[in-house]
Amino acid sequence: MARPTLSLEAFVPSHAAAVLDVIRSVFAEYGMTFDPGDFDADLTDVEAHYGARAGWFSVLVDGDRVVGTVAALPKDAATVEIKRLYLLPEYRGRGLGRRLLEHALGRARDAGFREAVAWSDERLRTAHAVYARMAFERIGERVLADIDRSCEYGFHIRFG
Repeated sequence: MARPTLSLEAFVPSHAAAVLDVIRSVFAEYGMTFDPGDFDADLTDVEAHYGARAGWFSVLVDGDRVVGTVAALPKDAATVEIKRLYLLPEYRGRGLGRRLLEHALGRARDAGFREAVAWSDERLRTAHAVYARMAFERIGERVLADIDRSCEYGFHIRFG
């Protein structure tokens, strides 16, 4: 039997339920509250939140299964914010988080952005290591107004 191929694809509405499942699963794994009715509402209408705001949302697919996500939104003419970088645990440690991030950064460069920022929950240490290996600099921390009052670390990279 042929092994399924991993592919990066643009989000389409048929991915919606799987995207929610992936992110809900990662949140549960790390003890974070998933709140699609409020704080995580961007995931209930990805096209309106990302596409209508000149952003993008991509999924990593294994066969027909969504196993990872990454998104981006412009902050201004020079800066894009990387968002929603998640990967199911059984796909970690194989360079796929880096592949998702490189995909987002490549799209940002192609669109004319000169820098990117990302904010990541303090509990997501694997993601922080990926940012560090890709030459992102830590830029600070913030506390969110979500249910958990989550602490996030900021990361920044300049390119192009």
